[in-house]
Amino acid sequence: MLLLGVGYYLLLSPALETLEQERVKEQDLRQVFLVKKTQAINLAAYREQMVEIEKTFGALLRQLPDKSQIDGLLTDINQAGLSRGLEFELFKPGKETQAEFYAEMPIAIKVLGTYHDLGAFASDISKLSRIVTIGDINVQTQPLPKDAKPSQASAALVIEAVAKTYRYLDADEVAAKQKAEKEAKAKAGKKSGK
Repeated sequence: MLLLGVGYYLLLSPALETLEQERVKEQDLRQVFLVKKTQAINLAAYREQMVEIEKTFGALLRQLPDKSQIDGLLTDINQAGLSRGLEFELFKPGKETQAEFYAEMPIAIKVLGTYHDLGAFASDISKLSRIVTIGDINVQTQPLPKDAKPSQASAALVIEAVAKTYRYLDADEVAAKQKAEKEAKAKAGKKSGK
């Protein structure tokens, strides 16, 4: 009896532990298999979805001007205001900030005009072929001159806002941005390793 107990402990116990480990591994592999099977079944649908996403992304990307088209877009924004009879007191492009594949350029504007002219200007901006957003809007009434007659009191408004336009980064800019990010990570890694 003692010999059977020692034999069980020495021979069968490790084999039973290995068997249990292999059962756990089998369950894990079955789960991985089911996930892969589901992906394989839906592969055609995923590919169609990727084609649609790429088409949509391409259409949106075409709405972003490249570096050479920014000056023309700024002129278009300015012309949209002038054609509506607005008076620009400020039109100042700001510093560009870069994201993953595009750059954002804020433009500080201060415009004087009537309510309807300002609304028409905003409508004209929305119809531009490029993406332009207007935010951080501050609207104030324009004080009338002291010698103004009541009949001249058209509702003049002053709007201060930030128009933002976006452009896509060309391949060289993306490569330079990625290189700078890698260098920054490497530098941060060296600092934390010291």
